[in-house]
Amino acid sequence: MMEEEEFEFAEDLEAILHLTPEVQLAIEQVFPSQDPLDRADFNAVEYINTLFPTEQSLANIDDVVNKIRLKIRRLDDNIRTVVRGQTNVGQDGRQALEEAQIAIQQLFGKIKDIKDKAEKSEQMVKEITRDIKQLDHAKRHLTTSITTLNHLHMLAGGVDSLEAMTRKRQYGEVANLLQGVVNVLEHFHKYMGIPQIRQLSERVKAAQSELGTQILADFEEAFPSQGSKRPGGPSNVLRDACLVANVLDPRIKQEIIKKFIRQHLSEYLVLFQENQDVAWLDKIDRRYAWIKRQLLDYEEKYGRMFPEEWCMTERIAVEFCHITRAELAKVMRTRAKEIEVKLLLFAIQRTTNFEGLLAKRFTGCTLTDVPGQKRPDSPLDPTNPFLEDEPGEEAGTEKDEDLTKPKKPKAPDNPFHGIVSKCFEPHLYVYIESQDKNLGELIDRFVADFRAQGPPKAGTEEGGAVLPSCADLFVYYKKCMVQCSQLSTGEPMIALTTIFQKFLREYAWKILSGNLPKSSTNSGGLTISSLLKEKEVSEAAKFTVDELCLICSILSTAEYCLATTQQLEEKLKEKVDKVLVERINLTGEMDTFSTVISNSIQLLVQDLDAACDPALTAMSKMPWQSVEHVGDQSPYVTSIIMHIKQNVPIIRDNLASTRKYFTQFCIKFTNSFIPKFINHLFRCKPISMVGAEQLLLDTHSLKTVLLDLPSIGSQVLRKAPASYTKIVVKGMTRAEMILKVVMAPHEPPVVFVDNYIKLLADGNPETFQKILDMKGLKRSEQSSMLELFRQRLPTPPSGADGGPSLSFSTPTPEQESSRIRKLEKLIKKRL
Repeated sequence: MMEEEEFEFAEDLEAILHLTPEVQLAIEQVFPSQDPLDRADFNAVEYINTLFPTEQSLANIDDVVNKIRLKIRRLDDNIRTVVRGQTNVGQDGRQALEEAQIAIQQLFGKIKDIKDKAEKSEQMVKEITRDIKQLDHAKRHLTTSITTLNHLHMLAGGVDSLEAMTRKRQYGEVANLLQGVVNVLEHFHKYMGIPQIRQLSERVKAAQSELGTQILADFEEAFPSQGSKRPGGPSNVLRDACLVANVLDPRIKQEIIKKFIRQHLSEYLVLFQENQDVAWLDKIDRRYAWIKRQLLDYEEKYGRMFPEEWCMTERIAVEFCHITRAELAKVMRTRAKEIEVKLLLFAIQRTTNFEGLLAKRFTGCTLTDVPGQKRPDSPLDPTNPFLEDEPGEEAGTEKDEDLTKPKKPKAPDNPFHGIVSKCFEPHLYVYIESQDKNLGELIDRFVADFRAQGPPKAGTEEGGAVLPSCADLFVYYKKCMVQCSQLSTGEPMIALTTIFQKFLREYAWKILSGNLPKSSTNSGGLTISSLLKEKEVSEAAKFTVDELCLICSILSTAEYCLATTQQLEEKLKEKVDKVLVERINLTGEMDTFSTVISNSIQLLVQDLDAACDPALTAMSKMPWQSVEHVGDQSPYVTSIIMHIKQNVPIIRDNLASTRKYFTQFCIKFTNSFIPKFINHLFRCKPISMVGAEQLLLDTHSLKTVLLDLPSIGSQVLRKAPASYTKIVVKGMTRAEMILKVVMAPHEPPVVFVDNYIKLLADGNPETFQKILDMKGLKRSEQSSMLELFRQRLPTPPSGADGGPSLSFSTPTPEQESSRIRKLEKLIKKRL
């Protein structure tokens, strides 16, 4: 009963003392303690086990009990003290609250008294300053009245003087007075309701109107629309009249400028009428010579008459340009059939030169629209014609210029560009057609020169180099592009781009693809015995050394064309208007040159591959079962190595400038040769143990040669690319594994099959069948072996096809050979 009561008491105590996590955390922060008894998750059993970990520790249980009892007594004393101390806390709190309320009431009363006193003080200050404010307002109104009266006096006197001076044409005094009167009148805008003020404003407007009419009449008298110019220098009266016109309505100034320029250029319209001989393009220089003389005459006679900010010289030149453009456009429409390319280019050149002179002389401030925008220049390789600085560019005029030297600032764009030459744009089709004809003749000349000179010879500087005609073509392209961009950056540039595309394709097919040597499918009818003689190995090659050099030269030329065509596209996009940039696309032409490169590499691969075919055929027909001892490498290996040593150094030397394509050649040849070699290995049947060892030795020799293929016959040893080495090692290792499986005994069958699966990792039963044929097993033995092979194959993963094959990415030699044969047929058919 006692134990049950204590247990219930403990449960009640735990329920009473259960605290929330927030309260517990606050207690731990206020009273940090490391005592286990103060922990919220205190466990009595664990605590007792800590005090008495072993039975021997129970010996001092009395001491522990005494310590705990002492601690309990101290806690009881502390609790008792705290409880007694809190007895009077409630009464003290109520007393403190009452005192605080009394203090707040007293403070509120003091604040109210201070507020009342502040209001009384403010009222007293207002009464004191009321009279001062009235005086301030009176002073301000009096000052405004005096100022307005002074302005009114000045306005009235100014209007009277202005009317008198206007009648006397004293424009020098009027210019200064009129501006002052207008400025004073602005102060009376809010008084326009007063009749006298409104009357003065109307008199000022009338004076301005009279001045405008009078000045226009004076200029009409001095420079009549009909008749000759007024002799002598400019009048001082007209010079002062121009100063007055600056203050008047801007339309007066525009009318003066318009009449003067029209009268000044009236002679030009008569001299260069459409029916005059000097109006045609061949005498366009006379137009520009005439305006130069007129501008000099104007500067000498009338330069000081007009204010400098009117820019009269530039206005005369601009109006001359507008008239000339309209007149030239009209006369060219009338005589369009007479326009020839040389005449058109002559006129355009003279016109652009004149526009350049205008840009040097004037700023273009009178133009409402300034054409032209800066085009960014990027540092480009000077070996390409499209990467050199163009005429007119100041930076980088010398090829050997030090790059560390500061570049000269680029000249600003010509604001007058196209102001006259724009009229030639509708007739640029003549230029485009001429370039089409010229490029066609250029391509035909390239073809004729190639036939006359023949292909590049081996051992000469031309062997394997870029064809000279390629550089000539792109230099001509650059010349046409620069010339056309100076004429127009619009649709004519798009038309020229189309012409470029047409002849890039023609060059690719007529000069490059059209001159590639034709590969022959005839094997030459050589016997096996002749192939095994080292002195006759050269007879198996299909292409001569000169033909190999020609293929390499065409490949290098196609690579040059590919890179240069890409830069030509970039330059065209820089030259053409921004809205037409998307229509510049030479991707098709770049793909054409890539095709030429691919075909050239394939021809080189085919040639070397075909040269090795008779040796591989000889290998497959040798009696490997009767080989009695392992000697040096077989004659067919020597034949293959000789062909490689003959062709590869020639190709490498001729592709020295395009190293990446030589690497592609090596990779493609290896990808073609190794599957073919493995395919011929399967045809070597039956093979004895010694024969397999001899083949393994031959395979290792070929592997060594293939690994050294990129640098074979070279005095400079260069490490082969990792990608190429990986292909050779992977392919030739497979051939070695095939021979090792052939060399392995087929008894017991289980060990043989497991060894095959381990070494070759090929789950194709056909490959296994060929291995058995190479070993010379009978059909009955092969059947049991094949059945065992199918049983020993690993189970394919779920969801995969249930066929007896391993999931390897490496294709079988038959599949590789079939792909290569299809590719060869496709290329031969295209060529």
